[in-house]
Amino acid sequence: MNNPRTVIAYINVAHFIDHYAMLVFAAAVIVMAPVFDMTYSDLLPYATPGFVAFGAGSLLTGWLGDRWSRRHMMVIFFIGIGLAMMSVGLTQTPQQLSIALLAVGLFAAIYHPVGTAMLVAHAEKLGREVGINGVWGNLGVASSALVTGAVCEYIGWRWAFVLPGLAAIAIGGFFAGKVKHEARGVRKAANHTVARVSKEAMWRVIAALVITIIASSTTFNALTVALPKLFAERLSDLTTNTALLGVIAAGTYVFGAFAQYTIGHLLDKHSLKIVFLPLALILAPLLFFGAALSGVPLVLVCIGIIIGVFGQVTVNDAMLGKYTSDEWRSRAYSVRYFLGFTAAGASVGLVALLHERGGFTLMLQALGALCVLIIFAAIAFPHEDRSPT
Repeated sequence: MNNPRTVIAYINVAHFIDHYAMLVFAAAVIVMAPVFDMTYSDLLPYATPGFVAFGAGSLLTGWLGDRWSRRHMMVIFFIGIGLAMMSVGLTQTPQQLSIALLAVGLFAAIYHPVGTAMLVAHAEKLGREVGINGVWGNLGVASSALVTGAVCEYIGWRWAFVLPGLAAIAIGGFFAGKVKHEARGVRKAANHTVARVSKEAMWRVIAALVITIIASSTTFNALTVALPKLFAERLSDLTTNTALLGVIAAGTYVFGAFAQYTIGHLLDKHSLKIVFLPLALILAPLLFFGAALSGVPLVLVCIGIIIGVFGQVTVNDAMLGKYTSDEWRSRAYSVRYFLGFTAAGASVGLVALLHERGGFTLMLQALGALCVLIIFAAIAFPHEDRSPT
């Protein structure tokens, strides 16, 4: 039987890699667009197939994780995403770029339904482990902006894909040697605190979850994709250095990591609704307010938005962890991420379209309107009785 701490450590690193890999292009596209003789709005949509695959692929990968082997699927994740990232660095045309980014999305689709299910199965305190795991994912987002900006500025955009690809393959080799396949049922479910609601109220749970997943995932992906370009445009009075803009973006994302860690601990102590509702209430107002800002005030508002949207991700994952059994958990997470990342995939084209028609003012206003739906979902979400299993 595997050591739970070892498994969780590798799953956390995998979460870092997953989000890092998916957002390298979002940071590098600013430098890549002139190389391909295209504008930002023209080149960005070439990432859309990869983001759609990120969500759509989760249905198959979650099913394979439950029916075949979560450990084997994670080995494929590490090696596959590493090779796919390296292929992006070797592309010569926009068409080749789109195919390579599609491969990154397909392999990245393995992590969330499979890795999250492995994490929950080995976790003793669900909220704490989900929160810490979220921090690792958040640091992947932050590091992607930071490292990619520096590598593009001083080495070249191709190395921004090749170097992390090599690192992912190496980590996959260590994972394959340290973590062995466990037949389903070998490990007993951890002693989680289970959320219970009446059968009559379950439709409210499902409706709130679906609405929140679609709205928050679209907002999450749109912001993480657009933030480097948003800062490049609206912080031009402060700096135009790509590496420094990456540092500012990374610093903004770090606050999301703190939020996820804090939210994870709160979920172990309080009901979902008590944590869910305050997070829902801050997103829409901040997005509307930030639409007209620039400079330091924009950075401060973006910190608040990042706290809200990353904290919401932790709440979404905890919902499924509390309401599903281990035998079905990969498939439940696959549906969650299919909905979330498929909607998020559409957000890449949405960012490009809105940016072309009304700049980031229109984009942030549109996301603010979408996040109003999360407020209604949080209000409708029922209170639950909490009892240990």
